[in-house]
Amino acid sequence: MPRRKSTETMTLDTKGAKIGEPVPKAVIDTNTASVGVPRQADHGLQEELNTLRQQIDALQHQILDRARSVKGGARKAMRQTEAAVKLYPVSSLLIVTAAVGALAFAARRASPPRRRHQPALRELRDLYETIRERI
Repeated sequence: MPRRKSTETMTLDTKGAKIGEPVPKAVIDTNTASVGVPRQADHGLQEELNTLRQQIDALQHQILDRARSVKGGARKAMRQTEAAVKLYPVSSLLIVTAAVGALAFAARRASPPRRRHQPALRELRDLYETIRERI
């Protein structure tokens, strides 16, 4: 059988915010109908600064480690490329030539087509043609 609906009504909190007042962004406790951030334990400013410094140091170490791994990977790729060029100089030259040609072709296709004559020059030619036809 379903539960019966509660007919008890809650009283409105008259101590709370009034209509039109800004509502603070905070934690809303539905049990006590209070709005606000619960009181935090008092920590010293020095403790917070030390914690932040430790976090910054950890981030710096992570960044340095990642930079070193990227740098090592780039060095390895450079050594492998040098070895491949030494072993296969003709093939390497053909690959580089093909890559440059493909880039040049793509750049040429991407650029808008150029008009041979500028609009002002075209107007002057049309004017010259009309004058010539009249004579």
